[in-house]
Amino acid sequence: MMMIKRLNVLLLSVLGLVMLAACGGAAVSDVTHPATKTARPYIPPLSHNDSLRFKMFFFEAVSQQSQGHFDAAYDLLQHCLAINPNSADTYFMLSSYDGPLYGDSALFADVQKAAALAPDNNTYLERLASCYIASENYDGAITAFEKLFANTPDRSDVLQVLVQLYGKKRDYDNVIHTINRMELLDGANEKTALAKMRIYSLQGKKDEELKVLEGLTHKHPNDMSYRVMKGNWLLQNGSPADAYAQYQEVLAIEPENVMARMSLVDYYRTMGEKQLADSLQNELLIGTKTSIDDKMLLMKQVVADNERQGGDSTKVLDLFNRILAQPQETSDMAELQVAYMTLKNMPKEKIDSAIMRVLDISPDNVAARLSLIQSAWTADDFDRVVQLSRQAVEYNPDEMAFYYFLGMGYVQQQDDEKALLAFRNGVAQIDEETDRSMASDLYAVMADILHSMGDEKASFEAYDSCLQWNDNNLYALNNYAYHLAQQNKDLDKAERMSFKTIQAEPGNANSLDTYAWILFKQKRYAEARQYIDMAVSNDSVPSSVVLEHAGDIHAMCGDMAKAVEYWQKALALDETNKVLIRKIKLKKYVEK
Repeated sequence: MMMIKRLNVLLLSVLGLVMLAACGGAAVSDVTHPATKTARPYIPPLSHNDSLRFKMFFFEAVSQQSQGHFDAAYDLLQHCLAINPNSADTYFMLSSYDGPLYGDSALFADVQKAAALAPDNNTYLERLASCYIASENYDGAITAFEKLFANTPDRSDVLQVLVQLYGKKRDYDNVIHTINRMELLDGANEKTALAKMRIYSLQGKKDEELKVLEGLTHKHPNDMSYRVMKGNWLLQNGSPADAYAQYQEVLAIEPENVMARMSLVDYYRTMGEKQLADSLQNELLIGTKTSIDDKMLLMKQVVADNERQGGDSTKVLDLFNRILAQPQETSDMAELQVAYMTLKNMPKEKIDSAIMRVLDISPDNVAARLSLIQSAWTADDFDRVVQLSRQAVEYNPDEMAFYYFLGMGYVQQQDDEKALLAFRNGVAQIDEETDRSMASDLYAVMADILHSMGDEKASFEAYDSCLQWNDNNLYALNNYAYHLAQQNKDLDKAERMSFKTIQAEPGNANSLDTYAWILFKQKRYAEARQYIDMAVSNDSVPSSVVLEHAGDIHAMCGDMAKAVEYWQKALALDETNKVLIRKIKLKKYVEK
């Protein structure tokens, strides 16, 4: 079969990644879409023979596309158009190719042609409408969605989109008309009523807005929330006396109605009766019948009002303490107090005390306990770190961070046995949902401890496990590579790992030293000298180990004067190093 114009195979292969893309691709300005060159003439209905040929080519195009042979599929679709230029299916299928190849305008032209040729095809209409939205042509999108709704008059989701589109154009009359159509389909509800109220408010039609709200209260006479809502509307729209009467009606029926009482707080503030407002607000905050959500809302308002009035934190903290003196079902209010104290830059000790109150209420609160552990770590209080972390793993045994801090706390206490046990308990909890970086870090530190204990085999196994979870763990890559070099084992593997670290951090003196030392072990002395010199120049205070390595490498490069200079600097930092003394005395490199 002869293909019509072959396209670049590589370019079309990329289409596999974008076949299902919508109309948001970048246009390609320097390529002209074939369909836009000339208007296609009208073609009479296909003959029986052409119809069979078309179907054969079209179905083969679908088959080739499903197999990922996108260049072949594209050629076949072009052949289909040559047989039948009025095939809506072909244009629609081509749109997924022409968009990436020729840009948005080509994609849109294909979809528009498909929708015009098959005006009852809802799939084409939806794609066309999406293209209009992507290009912010809201008139076109409205026309397409209205036609789609005419085809499928039971689809309220289409009406929801039309509400948004008419809203974009500030065509508020049609927004209301469309909401009315939604109510005919699904019935009136609070959501549609509130949507109408919002539109009437934008139009300044207060009477219509109030009429909708009254309709809700009449439809739900036993739901006091709508009556309170009406009162709030009256208060916001300059009728405080009517609002107050509405609240009183609700409280006569439900004396403990929290919504009405909260609204009364706003009423008293509006009327300038601050003492009454504060008294009722505090009563609601301390009372047991107010939900925690409502208390949180009120308390945030207290904080905001207090900040506007100068920010006297003593009054706010006193109210927090009075609220928290009552039994708490959740730690939300205690957490809000911590957030407030942090905002006010209060002393760390007081904030930590507030966080402890959070833990008293919710001992499994991960964020609160982590905050305390990090505070103790910053203060170098490692006994406290260990204490908090031990409690943490009891309440949250699957939280890797607590095992990490517990182990590191023991490391700082120089108790490697307990540290190793903590890390082993941590890695035992690892599963596929564990954060990979955290799992990797646990194994990395465990490997270091095992190496310091002389268990080289277990140490290297732990490094391997570490890199399985995160093969870019630079800390582990460097240490693993250095230990291998020290043992003169797997130097090629060590070189690959170390090179990865200096690619990531080319100015890291520690990584440069490791890489230079591996090259030294491989007898690649000239290369090693380049990297050790960079290590020394990038290290503000080079260690005795780095300086000794520099001396060793320069010695093997034949620069003994420089080597002795480095060894002497190293000896000044490590005066009891007998190997260094011997190197300087003999003026030659000697192995330890």
